Amino acid sequence: MNRNRRRQSINYTSIAIAYALTGLALIPLGLVLWFTIAKGLPAASHPEFFFNVERPVDVPGAGIAHAIVGTLILVGIASLGAIPIGVLGGIYLAEYATSRWTDWVRLACDVLVGTPSIAIGLFAYALLVAPFHHFSALSGSGALAVLMLPIIMRTTEGAVRLIPSGLRESGLALGLPRWRVSLQLILPAAAPGVITGALLSVARASGETAPLLFTAFGNPFLNTDPTQPMQSLPVTVFHNALLPYQSLQEQAWGAALVLVVMVLLINLTSRYVLRRQIRLAGQL
Repeated sequence: MNRNRRRQSINYTSIAIAYALTGLALIPLGLVLWFTIAKGLPAASHPEFFFNVERPVDVPGAGIAHAIVGTLILVGIASLGAIPIGVLGGIYLAEYATSRWTDWVRLACDVLVGTPSIAIGLFAYALLVAPFHHFSALSGSGALAVLMLPIIMRTTEGAVRLIPSGLRESGLALGLPRWRVSLQLILPAAAPGVITGALLSVARASGETAPLLFTAFGNPFLNTDPTQPMQSLPVTVFHNALLPYQSLQEQAWGAALVLVVMVLLINLTSRYVLRRQIRLAGQL
């Protein structure tokens, strides 16, 4: 009895410590969210804030419509380039693990994940901006695609590895080539995990500032031409927050709130997709 009581007391103490540490870790997140909502809600509560573009200082009715559209275009173009390549690369890492190139590709992904985004921005500037003497949304999307690529590849590899080997063997037993088994059988089965990784990479790209300062540069007007400079929410926050004008600082906080909400919705969507995958796997 004494031993059981001792085990129970240790168990309850460990659980209490775990809850306390979890609550302690949530405090900074809660403070950031509370501060962003408190500062950004006055600006974001006006409808014109989402439909108007930048205006001169202290002129009422300024908005961030050009930044929202620019962010969607920049991340959308980056996703069109990074997601297909990342998914195919992740399948290669998982399905052809015995190849001598997989270790090098996996190492390159790990290095890219840990590379500072400002270094990626300088790389994109030297490769896509300086030779043409022109900032553009395409160069900004290229920088974001480089940031997204390793995340998609590694999450796709993990999702594909979770698929039972019996599915692969069944496809090969039917006489299908290896690439058709990977694309037509394994990839659909791992789709929820692949989608989750893609959404996480989109969430990261949506909040990056440094690469866009060197590439897309920014634009005070609403622009949908990807060959021209384009504004984004992170750059709006960066520029306006540094200026000594209260109206611009309020716009920066409002843009930050919109950006936080966008990233939060993307993360919640990815968690929903992952939970749905786990629920379906349990039913099978």
